[in-house]
Formats: sequence, structure tokens, C-alpha cells
Amino acid sequence: MAKYAPAVLVAALLVATAVAFVYAEKLKLTPSPILGTRVDKVFSPICECDTGTAAISFRLRGRDRLTVDMIDQDGDSVRTLVQDRPTPRGRVSISWDGRDDSATLVPEGSYRPRVHLAAERRTIVLPNPIRVDVTPPRVELVSLSPRVFSPDGDGRAEKVVAHYRVDEKAGALLYVDGEQRVRRRGQQKNGRIEWFGRLDAEPMPPGVYRVSLGARDTAGNLGPRTPEKAVVIRYVALGRDRIEAVAGTRFAVLVLSDAARVEWRLGKRTGVARPGTLRLRAPLQHGRYTLTVTANGFSDRAAVFVREPKP
Repeated sequence: MAKYAPAVLVAALLVATAVAFVYAEKLKLTPSPILGTRVDKVFSPICECDTGTAAISFRLRGRDRLTVDMIDQDGDSVRTLVQDRPTPRGRVSISWDGRDDSATLVPEGSYRPRVHLAAERRTIVLPNPIRVDVTPPRVELVSLSPRVFSPDGDGRAEKVVAHYRVDEKAGALLYVDGEQRVRRRGQQKNGRIEWFGRLDAEPMPPGVYRVSLGARDTAGNLGPRTPEKAVVIRYVALGRDRIEAVAGTRFAVLVLSDAARVEWRLGKRTGVARPGTLRLRAPLQHGRYTLTVTANGFSDRAAVFVREPKP
């Protein structure tokens, strides 16, 4: 009898292999009890944002009792999300907060949902990996120009452009005086972001503003901001706010503006000039006057003190 043992063993193995093959082929031909899988690709459990949890969703062909857990790359379970729960046919939605069964944050890496269906006697690992990412992006401000601009709508120096680099794909953010003003669409490692110097579609007042950049990655992690750099909104500015002149003599004042032309008024006289050095004649009567220079609807003023000529 012993001499037939190897043959019996081989036959048994062949039968087992055939049965396994038939079962595998049957599974291939049997529609999956799970379909319509939707799983978030990446999230950050610490971002305190809309992507702070991962959404897991799929449809059941029929009623069953579900157990759903998250497994790591070695196939070990790190968190049970659903335990033997009766579930009707249709859409199933579950979320995971990136923590294990002891409420400890799991290490960065890829995880996959595993679904056990008691009635079907099947366990299915969803092919969709979920990446846990808690590392914030770091952005570098490469250049910022111009440093003086005027959002007055004349098409000249209307905006500030910041070029940046990020150490991973992320969306750039521009802050003005600590407040987020612009969000760059898309996820890039290099790019540019623009600020048009407006708030609620209205030009902001002239003055000095502090600009910095930040970045938020696809997982939702918000990186540290760059050091602040100053930019100036200037529509028109006079080189001095007090001018002294002798009646009837000429005086000069510097006019700073990127407008093509500026309008001036001194007493009853008016005129148009180019920005730069503005040369005017003082009134013939002594007294205090106001010089007003306007560019695209924005004005600056200087007091003009006119004295009589010395005898």
C-alpha cells in the first residue's frame, strides 16, 4: 500500500488544484458584490480642514453584514471602521480619521480598505490606496515685482507678481498684512501668483503693505509662510507737502506717479503735465495756497506758502 502513497498524494493534489481552479474561474464569472468604489487618494488627519478625513464609498449589490477595516502595506489591520453591521443594498459611505484602534495617528504611508461580507463569505481588499500625509509643504519666494504699483485701472503697474518654488506640488497662497488675499488654483511646484491690490473689487488705499506666501498641498497640509516683503500702493505722491516760494517766481516739486498724465490745480490755475519734476509759477499775491495733483482720480496735496519779494 505504501508504494501507492505517492500516486495517491499526486492525485489528491491534482484534484485540489482542479477544484481551486474551478472555484477561481467561478469567482471571475461571478459579479463582484461591491461596485462603484470611491475612495479619497490622499488626506491629512491633522490639517483641520475639509480634507481632514478620508471618505470611503461603494455600492452593495445585495444586503449583507459588513466588517470594514483599514490595512497597511503589510496587510495588517490598523483600524476597524465597521464591525459586523447589517447593511442594506445600495451605497455605503464610511470615513477614516487616520488613526488606529487606540486613537493614535498612524504613520505616513498608503493604506487600503478591506471589506468582509459575511453572507457572501468573501473578503475584498479595495484596490484604491489612501495615502496619509502630514508633512506640510515649504514654499520659497523667488521674486516679487514691482515693489511700487497702482491698481487704478489705467493698465500701468496694476498688479504685483510673485514667483515661487515649493518642495512638492501645492497650491500657493498670498497673504497681505497677515490676511490671505489670493489662492492660486492648481497644484504646482513652480509658478506665479498675482495680487491686484483690490479688496471687494475696490482699489486699496495708498500705503505700505506686507506680502508673504504660503502653500497648501493636496492632502490639506498648510506650510509655513515666507518672510514678509514690503510693497507700496502709490497712485500719485508729491515730493514734499510744504512749499515756500516768492510771489511771481517759479518753483519745482517732484510728482511720483505711473500715470501718463497728471492734472494740477494751484489757486485758480489748472493744467496738465507729465509725472516727474513739475515747475509752476507762484501766485502774485502772498498767502497760503494748496497745490493739488491728481492722477486717475487719486490726489495728493501740498501747502504752498507765498511771501512777498524783499524790498
